[in-house]
Amino acid sequence: MTVPTLRLNDATTIPQLGFGVFQIPPEETKQAVLTAFEAGYRHIDTAQMYGNEKGVGEAIAESGLARQDLYITTKLNNNNHLPEDAERSLHESLELLGLDHVDLFLIHWPMPQVHDGDYVSTWRALLELREAGLATSVGVSNFQPHHLDRIVSETGEVPAVNQIEVHPYFTNDAAREATRRHGAQVESWSPIAQGAVLDDPVLVGIAGDVERTPAQVVLRWQLQRGDIIFPKSVTPGRIQQNFAIFDFELSDEQMSAVSNLDKGEQGRRGPDPDEMNVVPD
Repeated sequence: MTVPTLRLNDATTIPQLGFGVFQIPPEETKQAVLTAFEAGYRHIDTAQMYGNEKGVGEAIAESGLARQDLYITTKLNNNNHLPEDAERSLHESLELLGLDHVDLFLIHWPMPQVHDGDYVSTWRALLELREAGLATSVGVSNFQPHHLDRIVSETGEVPAVNQIEVHPYFTNDAAREATRRHGAQVESWSPIAQGAVLDDPVLVGIAGDVERTPAQVVLRWQLQRGDIIFPKSVTPGRIQQNFAIFDFELSDEQMSAVSNLDKGEQGRRGPDPDEMNVVPD
Protein backbone atom coordinates (compact mmCIF):
# COMPACT_ATOMS: atom_id res chain seq x y z
CA MET A 1 0.00 0.00 0.00
CA THR A 2 1.20 3.51 -0.81
CA VAL A 3 0.89 6.07 1.98
CA PRO A 4 -0.48 9.37 0.66
CA THR A 5 1.62 12.48 1.14
CA LEU A 6 0.51 15.99 2.03
CA ARG A 7 2.16 19.19 0.88
CA LEU A 8 3.58 21.47 3.55
CA ASN A 9 3.70 25.26 3.33
CA ASP A 10 7.47 25.15 2.73
CA ALA A 11 6.91 23.19 -0.52
CA THR A 12 8.06 19.87 0.95
CA THR A 13 5.82 16.82 1.40
CA ILE A 14 5.10 14.58 4.38
CA PRO A 15 3.64 11.04 4.59
CA GLN A 16 0.16 11.21 6.11
CA LEU A 17 0.69 8.07 8.18
CA GLY A 18 3.63 7.67 10.52
CA PHE A 19 4.72 5.41 13.36
CA GLY A 20 4.81 6.98 16.83
CA VAL A 21 7.20 5.80 19.53
CA PHE A 22 5.74 7.68 22.53
CA GLN A 23 6.00 5.55 25.71
CA ILE A 24 7.86 2.74 23.94
CA PRO A 25 10.69 1.80 26.34
CA PRO A 26 14.14 2.59 24.94
CA GLU A 27 15.15 -1.07 24.98
CA GLU A 28 12.10 -2.00 22.85
CA THR A 29 12.24 0.90 20.41
CA LYS A 30 14.66 -0.52 17.85
CA GLN A 31 12.61 -3.68 17.31
CA ALA A 32 9.32 -1.80 17.23
CA VAL A 33 10.60 0.57 14.56
CA LEU A 34 12.08 -2.29 12.54
CA THR A 35 8.70 -4.03 12.68
CA ALA A 36 7.08 -0.79 11.50
CA PHE A 37 9.53 -0.57 8.61
CA GLU A 38 8.69 -4.16 7.63
CA ALA A 39 4.98 -3.26 7.65
CA GLY A 40 5.63 -0.37 5.27
CA TYR A 41 5.97 2.69 7.50
CA ARG A 42 8.61 5.17 6.44
CA HIS A 43 7.64 8.09 8.68
CA ILE A 44 8.83 7.89 12.31
CA ASP A 45 7.81 10.38 15.02
CA THR A 46 9.99 10.59 18.12
CA ALA A 47 11.02 13.29 20.62
CA GLN A 48 13.82 14.22 22.96
CA MET A 49 11.33 13.81 25.81
CA TYR A 50 10.66 10.17 24.90
CA GLY A 51 14.24 9.11 25.63
CA ASN A 52 14.28 6.63 22.75
CA GLU A 53 15.89 8.51 19.86
CA LYS A 54 18.86 6.14 20.06
CA GLY A 55 16.62 3.14 19.43
CA VAL A 56 15.10 4.88 16.42
CA GLY A 57 18.60 5.58 15.11
CA GLU A 58 19.65 1.97 15.59
CA ALA A 59 16.60 0.80 13.64
CA ILE A 60 17.36 3.24 10.83
CA ALA A 61 20.95 2.01 10.61
CA GLU A 62 19.95 -1.66 10.70
CA SER A 63 17.05 -1.32 8.26
CA GLY A 64 19.19 -0.72 5.20
CA LEU A 65 16.58 1.76 3.96
CA ALA A 66 17.81 4.74 1.98
CA ARG A 67 17.75 8.04 3.87
CA GLN A 68 15.74 9.74 1.15
CA ASP A 69 12.98 7.15 1.63
CA LEU A 70 12.53 8.01 5.32
CA TYR A 71 10.82 10.91 7.08
CA ILE A 72 12.09 11.46 10.63
CA THR A 73 10.59 13.86 13.16
CA THR A 74 11.85 14.75 16.61
CA LYS A 75 10.80 17.41 19.10
CA LEU A 76 12.50 19.94 21.35
CA ASN A 77 12.37 19.07 25.04
CA ASN A 78 10.83 21.55 27.48
CA ASN A 79 14.17 22.29 29.15
CA ASN A 80 15.81 23.29 25.86
CA HIS A 81 13.75 26.36 24.93
CA LEU A 82 16.60 28.85 25.18
CA PRO A 83 17.95 29.41 21.64
CA GLU A 84 21.44 28.12 22.43
CA ASP A 85 19.95 25.05 24.11
CA ALA A 86 17.72 24.36 21.11
CA GLU A 87 20.72 24.18 18.79
CA ARG A 88 22.80 22.09 21.19
CA SER A 89 19.97 19.64 21.81
CA LEU A 90 19.23 19.16 18.13
CA HIS A 91 22.88 18.26 17.52
CA GLU A 92 22.55 15.72 20.35
CA SER A 93 19.39 14.30 18.79
CA LEU A 94 21.08 13.99 15.42
CA GLU A 95 23.93 12.08 16.99
CA LEU A 96 21.51 9.67 18.68
CA LEU A 97 19.54 9.23 15.47
CA GLY A 98 22.68 8.81 13.38
CA LEU A 99 21.55 11.52 10.96
CA ASP A 100 22.91 14.80 9.63
CA HIS A 101 19.43 16.36 9.59
CA VAL A 102 15.85 15.59 10.56
CA ASP A 103 12.97 16.09 8.20
CA LEU A 104 10.89 17.88 10.83
CA PHE A 105 11.79 19.49 14.17
CA LEU A 106 9.04 20.67 16.50
CA ILE A 107 8.71 22.73 19.67
CA HIS A 108 7.11 20.04 21.83
CA TRP A 109 5.08 22.34 24.11
CA PRO A 110 4.68 26.14 24.13
CA MET A 111 5.36 26.29 27.90
CA PRO A 112 3.68 29.70 28.37
CA GLN A 113 4.18 29.63 32.14
CA VAL A 114 7.98 29.22 32.05
CA HIS A 115 10.90 30.86 30.23
CA ASP A 116 9.04 34.15 30.85
CA GLY A 117 6.45 32.86 28.40
CA ASP A 118 8.90 33.48 25.55
CA TYR A 119 8.24 30.70 23.09
CA VAL A 120 8.68 33.21 20.25
CA SER A 121 12.47 33.28 20.62
CA THR A 122 12.38 29.48 20.67
CA TRP A 123 10.47 29.53 17.40
CA ARG A 124 13.04 31.91 15.91
CA ALA A 125 15.77 29.50 16.99
CA LEU A 126 14.08 26.67 15.09
CA LEU A 127 13.83 28.85 12.00
CA GLU A 128 17.60 29.39 12.21
CA LEU A 129 18.16 25.64 12.55
CA ARG A 130 16.13 25.14 9.40
CA GLU A 131 18.23 27.72 7.59
CA ALA A 132 21.37 25.91 8.78
CA GLY A 133 20.12 22.70 7.17
CA LEU A 134 19.78 20.75 10.41
CA ALA A 135 16.02 20.38 9.86
CA THR A 136 14.26 20.42 6.51
CA SER A 137 11.02 21.69 8.05
CA VAL A 138 10.15 23.13 11.45
CA GLY A 139 6.89 23.33 13.31
CA VAL A 140 5.20 23.23 16.67
CA SER A 141 3.25 20.85 18.86
CA ASN A 142 0.42 21.44 21.32
CA PHE A 143 0.02 25.08 20.29
CA GLN A 144 -3.33 26.63 21.01
CA PRO A 145 -4.84 29.17 18.56
CA HIS A 146 -3.45 32.15 20.49
CA HIS A 147 0.03 30.58 20.60
CA LEU A 148 -0.04 30.19 16.84
CA ASP A 149 -1.36 33.70 16.32
CA ARG A 150 1.46 35.12 18.43
CA ILE A 151 4.41 33.42 16.74
CA VAL A 152 3.08 34.16 13.26
CA SER A 153 2.33 37.78 14.15
CA GLU A 154 5.74 38.37 15.73
CA THR A 155 7.91 36.51 13.21
CA GLY A 156 5.90 36.38 9.99
CA GLU A 157 6.77 32.67 9.74
CA VAL A 158 4.11 29.95 9.82
CA PRO A 159 4.97 26.50 11.23
CA ALA A 160 4.86 23.65 8.75
CA VAL A 161 2.71 21.62 11.15
CA ASN A 162 1.03 21.79 14.54
CA GLN A 163 0.95 18.39 16.25
CA ILE A 164 -1.97 18.30 18.69
CA GLU A 165 -4.10 15.83 20.61
CA VAL A 166 -6.95 14.68 18.36
CA HIS A 167 -9.23 11.66 18.67
CA PRO A 168 -12.99 10.99 18.60
CA TYR A 169 -13.48 12.00 22.24
CA PHE A 170 -11.46 15.21 21.77
CA THR A 171 -11.69 16.54 18.23
CA ASN A 172 -9.87 19.73 19.26
CA ASP A 173 -11.61 21.67 16.52
CA ALA A 174 -10.49 25.15 17.59
CA ALA A 175 -6.79 24.23 17.38
CA ARG A 176 -7.34 22.31 14.13
CA GLU A 177 -9.14 25.24 12.54
CA ALA A 178 -6.50 27.77 13.68
CA THR A 179 -3.73 25.55 12.32
CA ARG A 180 -5.43 25.32 8.95
CA ARG A 181 -6.27 29.03 8.95
CA HIS A 182 -2.56 29.79 9.14
CA GLY A 183 -1.79 27.35 6.32
CA ALA A 184 -0.15 24.63 8.44
CA GLN A 185 -0.95 20.94 8.45
CA VAL A 186 -2.54 19.23 11.46
CA GLU A 187 -0.75 16.29 13.02
CA SER A 188 -2.67 14.14 15.48
CA TRP A 189 -1.09 12.54 18.51
CA SER A 190 -2.92 9.90 20.56
CA PRO A 191 -5.20 9.20 17.59
CA ILE A 192 -7.02 6.37 19.36
CA ALA A 193 -6.89 8.06 22.80
CA GLN A 194 -4.47 5.40 24.05
CA GLY A 195 -7.19 2.83 23.41
CA ALA A 196 -9.89 4.61 25.41
CA VAL A 197 -12.24 4.92 22.44
CA LEU A 198 -12.00 1.37 21.12
CA ASP A 199 -14.92 -0.05 23.12
CA ASP A 200 -17.27 2.75 22.15
CA PRO A 201 -20.51 1.21 20.78
CA VAL A 202 -20.63 3.65 17.86
CA LEU A 203 -17.12 2.71 16.74
CA VAL A 204 -17.72 -0.99 17.32
CA GLY A 205 -20.88 -0.76 15.20
CA ILE A 206 -19.14 1.04 12.34
CA ALA A 207 -16.26 -1.43 12.52
CA GLY A 208 -18.74 -4.27 12.05
CA ASP A 209 -20.35 -2.54 9.10
CA VAL A 210 -17.05 -2.01 7.25
CA GLU A 211 -15.47 -5.26 8.48
CA ARG A 212 -12.55 -3.52 10.15
CA THR A 213 -11.33 -3.02 13.70
CA PRO A 214 -12.44 0.00 15.75
CA ALA A 215 -8.84 1.27 15.65
CA GLN A 216 -8.82 1.12 11.87
CA VAL A 217 -12.13 3.02 11.78
CA VAL A 218 -10.71 5.79 13.98
CA LEU A 219 -7.51 6.07 11.95
CA ARG A 220 -9.48 6.13 8.70
CA TRP A 221 -11.72 8.88 10.13
CA GLN A 222 -8.66 11.00 10.79
CA LEU A 223 -7.14 10.34 7.37
CA GLN A 224 -10.35 11.43 5.67
CA ARG A 225 -10.40 14.58 7.79
CA GLY A 226 -6.95 15.37 6.40
CA ASP A 227 -4.85 14.93 9.54
CA ILE A 228 -1.39 13.34 9.74
CA ILE A 229 -1.49 10.48 12.24
CA PHE A 230 0.92 8.40 14.35
CA PRO A 231 -0.56 5.21 15.78
CA LYS A 232 1.72 3.46 18.25
CA SER A 233 2.02 -0.20 19.17
CA VAL A 234 4.73 -2.72 19.95
CA THR A 235 2.55 -5.65 18.84
CA PRO A 236 3.43 -6.73 15.27
CA GLY A 237 -0.14 -7.61 14.36
CA ARG A 238 -1.47 -4.25 15.47
CA ILE A 239 1.35 -2.39 13.77
CA GLN A 240 0.32 -4.09 10.53
CA GLN A 241 -3.41 -3.47 11.14
CA ASN A 242 -2.81 0.21 11.76
CA PHE A 243 -1.10 0.43 8.38
CA ALA A 244 -3.94 -1.32 6.54
CA ILE A 245 -6.30 1.66 6.32
CA PHE A 246 -6.00 2.75 2.71
CA ASP A 247 -8.30 0.25 0.99
CA PHE A 248 -11.65 1.31 2.47
CA GLU A 249 -13.57 4.51 3.14
CA LEU A 250 -16.11 5.74 5.66
CA SER A 251 -19.35 7.24 4.42
CA ASP A 252 -20.33 10.81 5.24
CA GLU A 253 -22.81 9.45 7.78
CA GLN A 254 -20.14 7.31 9.44
CA MET A 255 -17.71 10.23 9.50
CA SER A 256 -20.31 12.41 11.23
CA ALA A 257 -21.14 9.66 13.74
CA VAL A 258 -17.48 9.47 14.80
CA SER A 259 -17.13 13.26 14.99
CA ASN A 260 -20.23 13.47 17.17
CA LEU A 261 -18.47 11.43 19.88
CA ASP A 262 -16.52 14.59 20.83
CA LYS A 263 -16.70 15.36 24.57
CA GLY A 264 -14.92 18.71 24.41
CA GLU A 265 -12.41 19.44 27.17
CA GLN A 266 -13.75 16.50 29.17
CA GLY A 267 -12.36 14.23 26.48
CA ARG A 268 -8.81 15.62 26.66
CA ARG A 269 -6.36 12.99 27.93
CA GLY A 270 -3.12 14.96 27.85
CA PRO A 271 -2.17 18.19 29.63
CA ASP A 272 -3.82 21.50 28.79
CA PRO A 273 -1.16 23.37 26.75
CA ASP A 274 -1.96 26.59 28.61
CA GLU A 275 -1.15 24.89 31.92
CA MET A 276 1.69 22.57 30.93
CA ASN A 277 4.76 23.67 32.91
CA VAL A 278 6.76 20.47 33.43
CA VAL A 279 10.47 21.03 32.80
CA PRO A 280 12.75 17.99 33.23
CA ASP A 281 15.65 18.28 35.65
